[in-house]
Amino acid sequence: MVTASDQPTAVLRTSRLALPDPLISGLIVVLLLLNALITLAVEVLFLPTYIGSVPFPVSALLAAPINIALVYGMESVTDRIGFTFAPIVVWVFGFLVCASRGPGGDIMLGSDGRTLLLFACGVLAPAAYLYYRSNSR
Repeated sequence: MVTASDQPTAVLRTSRLALPDPLISGLIVVLLLLNALITLAVEVLFLPTYIGSVPFPVSALLAAPINIALVYGMESVTDRIGFTFAPIVVWVFGFLVCASRGPGGDIMLGSDGRTLLLFACGVLAPAAYLYYRSNSR
């Protein structure tokens, strides 16, 4: 029977980056959180795209892999399990700001299926990824 002590140590290591300097890790965390807001802004701006006369929310479909990549990036720099979801919390905060009325009464996100699709792809896909990662360890 093969036990964990028989396996080489290279097999038991995770795929985390070895960042000895906490300053560099902190800078990467800040950049990932800022990137969550920047990608949300681009997704909101490109949400009302059309192909011909048919609405095609390509940015909502791209929100899922982008937000999973943000969570994966955060997971590779920090050891805290709860902190890996921080880019999505920032993304949801920005989403709520975009869904509320501005000073002139403008709303960037309408009350339609595309907005719901953007929210579902932006939150549920990274949540499913984190659920899978936490249960596969």
